[in-house]
Amino acid sequence: MGALIWIKTLLGVGLASTVSYFAFLGLLAIPIVQDQVVYLHKVTLTWFQDVNVPEQWGFLHNQVTPFRLKTPDGESLHAWHILPSGLYQQHEDQLIKEPSGLTLDIKARTSFRLLKDDPKALLVLYFHGAGGTLGSGYRPPSYRAIAAAASDRIHILAVDYRGYGTSTGYPSEHGLLTDALALVDFAVDEAGIPPSRIVLFGQSLGTAVTLALAQHLALRPDPALFAGIVLVAPMLDVELLTETYKIAGTVPLLGPLTPFPRLLSFFSSLIRCKWPSKYNIADLIRYYESADRAKTRGSTRDTSDKYHLTIIHAMDDYDIPWSHSEKLYWHAVNASVSEGISYAELEQQKAGARQDLGAGGWIVQHETAHGLLREVITKYGLHDRIMSHPVVSAAIWKAFQNELSPS
Repeated sequence: MGALIWIKTLLGVGLASTVSYFAFLGLLAIPIVQDQVVYLHKVTLTWFQDVNVPEQWGFLHNQVTPFRLKTPDGESLHAWHILPSGLYQQHEDQLIKEPSGLTLDIKARTSFRLLKDDPKALLVLYFHGAGGTLGSGYRPPSYRAIAAAASDRIHILAVDYRGYGTSTGYPSEHGLLTDALALVDFAVDEAGIPPSRIVLFGQSLGTAVTLALAQHLALRPDPALFAGIVLVAPMLDVELLTETYKIAGTVPLLGPLTPFPRLLSFFSSLIRCKWPSKYNIADLIRYYESADRAKTRGSTRDTSDKYHLTIIHAMDDYDIPWSHSEKLYWHAVNASVSEGISYAELEQQKAGARQDLGAGGWIVQHETAHGLLREVITKYGLHDRIMSHPVVSAAIWKAFQNELSPS
């Protein structure tokens, strides 16, 4: 009798869990709930902090200039211009005399002039992941780590997408791409920094934004070739992400449906946000490899210039499995080879070409006449912590140097 009760209890718990799970999936079909799961834009993680006071995150006084960035469709985005510490020290007396907090005219600030008037200035356009603001988590430490690679030259522009933090609007694929384009236009047209001195950096959701941005700009009548692109913890697309993603590393989204392809396909079809990074990276590389690649906007670079794209992922990332980077790298390499290459063939090539870094993971790269693709897999770093690790700042510096020799 005791065994029977135990079995009935287990069945009851299983049935309740199943009903609860499908009720959860039903909620995900509601657009506003689905958007919150994808973008997490209401989870600011800086609820009791003023993002117009960057000193709270350990920056020097007026090292960071908060400002508002207008988008073509009328949204107002909150952004930071972060000065490299070495350059700050050179101009500290002048900087600390200026008003602090949100500036109404960034072009009147010393920090802006130090970016615009320096022909050797380098700029990272930083696109963060889902959830939080530009002051959340490991983002401030990552700004400092990136700039440390050249403490008198590397400026950073970071932006909160629409619907994040104090930025107006509501997030969407088209909206975030518009925000990214507004940041590029500000950097190129207002600050006067040519794409040849700009690296695009994205992490997590930001990698999808970065690839959509780069692909969009590459296909415009005035295409842009940036110094490099660095992607940290990317996703292949939202559909695959929902199959592998676990909220807080524990609650699965569509993973339990993988044994039921039709059911999985049905729920996947309800996903509004696609973020097809695998297609965007393939289109981008095909353009970069094309013989008729036009001159870059606002620079003297010609079709002999080479692209530089690095994908970085930690094996212990439980938010987005590093298998996403493996597949994304294959899509990029496959697009660079005229006859194509299968995933299995590439894995075989990588096995003999990897540079083993022991506890540091490994690096593999694919070089063509037009550019370089790099995949860096670390053993440690989780999903967010890796942003402040030297492996990221080193990749960005390599992109600026456009080093095409083996690491």
